[in-house]
Amino acid sequence: MSSSSSMLNNSVSITVSDDEPDEFVNKLRARARRKRKKIGLRGKTSFSHIVLKKLLRWWPFLLFLLAAGLLIFEASRIGRRPSSVVKNSNPVTGNKTNKVVEKKPPTNLNRLDLVTHVVHGVREPCLKLLPTEELEHLDFPMDKVPAVPIKQVVYITEANPASVDDGMSFEQHSGASRFNLFTGNQSLKQRDESFKVKGVDASIHCGFYSDKGGFRISVEDRSYMESCKAVVSTCAFGGGDDLYQPIGMSESSLKKVCFVAFWDEITLASQEADGHKVGDDRYIGKWRIILVKNLPFTDQRLNGKIPKMLAHRLFPNSRYSIWVDSKSQLRRDPLGVLEALLWRSNSVLAISEHGARSSVYDEAKAVVKKNKATPEEVAVQIAQYRQDGLPEDKRFNGKKALSEASIIVREHTPSTNLLMCLWFNEVVRFTSRDQLSFPYVLWRFKEFKNINIFPVCTRKDLVNSMGHIRKTKPLTS
Repeated sequence: MSSSSSMLNNSVSITVSDDEPDEFVNKLRARARRKRKKIGLRGKTSFSHIVLKKLLRWWPFLLFLLAAGLLIFEASRIGRRPSSVVKNSNPVTGNKTNKVVEKKPPTNLNRLDLVTHVVHGVREPCLKLLPTEELEHLDFPMDKVPAVPIKQVVYITEANPASVDDGMSFEQHSGASRFNLFTGNQSLKQRDESFKVKGVDASIHCGFYSDKGGFRISVEDRSYMESCKAVVSTCAFGGGDDLYQPIGMSESSLKKVCFVAFWDEITLASQEADGHKVGDDRYIGKWRIILVKNLPFTDQRLNGKIPKMLAHRLFPNSRYSIWVDSKSQLRRDPLGVLEALLWRSNSVLAISEHGARSSVYDEAKAVVKKNKATPEEVAVQIAQYRQDGLPEDKRFNGKKALSEASIIVREHTPSTNLLMCLWFNEVVRFTSRDQLSFPYVLWRFKEFKNINIFPVCTRKDLVNSMGHIRKTKPLTS
């Protein structure tokens, strides 16, 4: 009994509750809640996965949009050229005054670094000038007898007319024809005859036909120009480009070579408004400013051809000339350039080959496409050249048929003077795009020899090119 009661007292009681099923249900609900949370998280992961897949699929298109946006932004910045003049009110008078703001210089201005190219695996300078110490002692070579067949060029003028003349009445700035009192009236027959050299004398129209033809220069300036034995020249008519000072000059060149810039009254006024004053001695830096009045053409590009092509008429006592377009800065010594491009190769004319094209006919298409001349006037010129038999050859004597004429280095011989007159008459008769007419003139003037058509890299070494910075203003009748 006692033992049995003891056994009962030592037994373990197990509680059984009616709430047990509810606890089990609660656990299931908790698990369900936890599962729903996981489902929600997995949904977010799935969304991120979809976005990532879309990005991986469309990233080239998004990159293109970004690049296009940056390109448009940069283009708009380039197009917004800051004005060089700011108008302010005078606090005293109340009148508006122009305040000159310093313009940011071109990035390649005043650069003197060498331009090089690879020749037979070796990198060499494009222009090989003499050492500096030799340049300082360089002088013009002795006078030489002009080479045959031309000994003398006779210029047709009003006082010395041609044997054949159309008897045309001239009108300054005529719209029907660009021939006027400055050019004289060259007939087609005279044009054809001018290319045929007969005997030792050549007769040709070459500007300055009449004293009433324009391009007037003061007596003092003419006296200075007649004193030049060698000249570097440029021009800016119609308020065109700025004047860039030549650099890399030897003391010998500064003493022996004239530096002349031809301006008209429009350019003079615009340059003075920008703070570039001509000194009492008529100089700005190294440049002697020659003021030209009564320009003969309404087309300022055609007016610019006068100092470019007719240096032998403007500087009658000069033996050598170097023409530099107003968009460029000469950066090599003039005497050194004459030695490297003329004397060393026994040449009388040096000009750069064209950098982009080789054919006159290809250039004609490019001129029309770029709106450099009207399709009608280009068509007339090209039709005449085809009729005359100008071939489609892209090379003459191993060189490009097409030249880039921003730099012209030449000796003033009867042959080069005649060549430049022929060239000038072509740009007057047809278009002002002288690249179109130069190959034709070379092809017709077969007696012309000793020309140095140098490569593009040599031209790039000769000058720093800034490009044209403003449009010229045309003359009005």
